[in-house]
Amino acid sequence: MKPGEPTAGKYSDPVVLVEYHPAWPSLFKELAEPLRGATLPLGARVEHVGSTAVAGLAAKPIIDIDVVVPSPDPSPEVITRLDGIGYRHIGDQGIPGREAFAWPPGKPRHHLYLVVAGSEPYLNHICFRDHLRSHPEDAAAYAELKRLLARAHRDDRAAYTEGKTAFIGLTLGA
Repeated sequence: MKPGEPTAGKYSDPVVLVEYHPAWPSLFKELAEPLRGATLPLGARVEHVGSTAVAGLAAKPIIDIDVVVPSPDPSPEVITRLDGIGYRHIGDQGIPGREAFAWPPGKPRHHLYLVVAGSEPYLNHICFRDHLRSHPEDAAAYAELKRLLARAHRDDRAAYTEGKTAFIGLTLGA
C-alpha cells in the first residue's frame, strides 16, 4: 500500500489539518468536470462537500465530493461509469446509503461518494456544509475541535472522525 492510499476506509498517513486554502474551490471544479461528464446523462449532479467546501475552515487538504443521483435506480450504472474514468468502488465503508470510491492514479487525493438525493448520508453532508457556511461561529468551533482531535489522534483516523460525530449530530439536531 502506498502512503495515503485508501484500503477499506483506512489511510496510512497521519491526520494533518491545514488552514483554508482559496484554491480548493478551483480544485473541486477541476475534479468535478469528468465526474459530471460521466454521470450527468444519468441525472446525477456533483456537489463539493466537507470542510474544504466551507470558506475559511481549517481542513485536511482533501476535497470531498458527492455524486448525487435522484433515486437508487441509476446507482449501478453510475458505479460502472465512474469505474470507466478510473474510480475504484470500495463499498459503503460502514455507512449504508453512501458508496465510496478510491481516486484514480495520478489525480490529486480526494474523497468521492455516491449518494441518493434526500438520503441520510446526502442530507448529513449538505446540511452540515450549508450550516457551517451560514454560521461562522459554529465553523470556528468546529475548526477548533478538529485541531484538538488532530493533535490527540494524529495516527488514528477512526478516533479523529468519531470525535467529530457528537458536534456534527448536535449541529444537525440529531
